[in-house]
Amino acid sequence: MITSVFKKSTLLNNALVVVLLLLFFFMYQSSDLLTTIFSNGFYKTAALVLLLLASFFLVNFTVKKNNLTRNSSYTILFFLLFLLIFPAVFNNSNLLFANFFLLLAIRRMISLQTLKAPKEKIFDASMWIFIASLFHFWCILFILLVYISIIFHVSRDYRNWLLPFLAFFATAIIFMVGALAFDQTWITHILNQTQTNFELDYFSNNYQNIALSFFVVIALYFLSSLIFSLTNKPLILQASYKKMIFGVIIGVTIFLISPEKNNDMLIFTFMPLAVMCTINIESSQNKMYQEIVLLLIILGCFFSYFSQL
Repeated sequence: MITSVFKKSTLLNNALVVVLLLLFFFMYQSSDLLTTIFSNGFYKTAALVLLLLASFFLVNFTVKKNNLTRNSSYTILFFLLFLLIFPAVFNNSNLLFANFFLLLAIRRMISLQTLKAPKEKIFDASMWIFIASLFHFWCILFILLVYISIIFHVSRDYRNWLLPFLAFFATAIIFMVGALAFDQTWITHILNQTQTNFELDYFSNNYQNIALSFFVVIALYFLSSLIFSLTNKPLILQASYKKMIFGVIIGVTIFLISPEKNNDMLIFTFMPLAVMCTINIESSQNKMYQEIVLLLIILGCFFSYFSQL
């Protein structure tokens, strides 16, 4: 029954996911919408909402434009469900901005498979990643995904290997000029984020621990499912799916090494994991399996969300 609602991508389905997103966002912020807006500031609340909506649009656009999945709404549904596992991310504007720019970068890297304007796509993806690193420094590790994409598609032209360096210098120069002109503490903020911390001792309650454990189970199951079935996928999509796998690995690495660690930092894995979950659901011919898996994930995500309100 649940799968029948989201197995097709329609305006109604997408609108339903957006309404649920807004509902859960304001429910987490406050039970009173006006209180939420005035306590956070209207512009901050509006910016957070626009970031979330833009992120959903980017995820949906990237998946549909590059045919990563069938014509369904599962991907944005899973993206929403992952947000519910760690609802504190609704208040973390830095991570939302960083993730938005990473989604822009991933969109360019996935489209590199068409081999149209590869240099522009490599430069754009690199610049978006460096901009994301201004909000969370270790997002810079996603530059590895740019080089992985180059290896998959356009490794023969040596100029492609130099483009990320040009993007880095362009971003660094613009940032330094802006910081020196407006607020030099931006530089200190970036330098403080370059530290590392491998300890997982940040939990303030058991529900955060449970939510992380639940997410790890989901990630391991669907990641391994895609890895073992990768050779059975269409050849034209295998490179894109490999990028999703590496994207999850890099996202987890960012979470593990970040100095100010919290569950919210796993947001960088949400998009590729949502694609993996969708692939798993769509490739199964067992209707009962689809319903059970989707129902278990929904129930687990709802429990994680309401336990952390």
